[in-house]
Amino acid sequence: MIRWIVSILVNALILIVVAGFFDSFQLSSFWAAIGASFILSILNVLVKPFLILLTLPVTVLTLGLFLFVINAVTLMITEGLMGDAFNIDGFGAALLAAIFISILHLMIQKGIVEPMQKDK
Repeated sequence: MIRWIVSILVNALILIVVAGFFDSFQLSSFWAAIGASFILSILNVLVKPFLILLTLPVTVLTLGLFLFVINAVTLMITEGLMGDAFNIDGFGAALLAAIFISILHLMIQKGIVEPMQKDK
């Protein structure tokens, strides 16, 4: 439970960073980032596996790059559920944000999480 809450907070901070870099990606407040992160985590558990399974041939043909498109779709669904608190100006912006979010997740995983796990 604690890991999930920390994950939501880290994702919220990543969404805030992305909103700071891209004008086409807007969050109305820190609480909107928390809400978007919560919805995104639920979508990643419930919807994303179905989308991956549905698009498996395309994902294999693109050597996994289609996963960025699936991440962009989950961002767009989150935007639709959040209303005015979270706005993305089109699918291209969502795709660019999905790539940026993935890079930030990788940096956090390799730079912070894995070294902390080795210390234990």
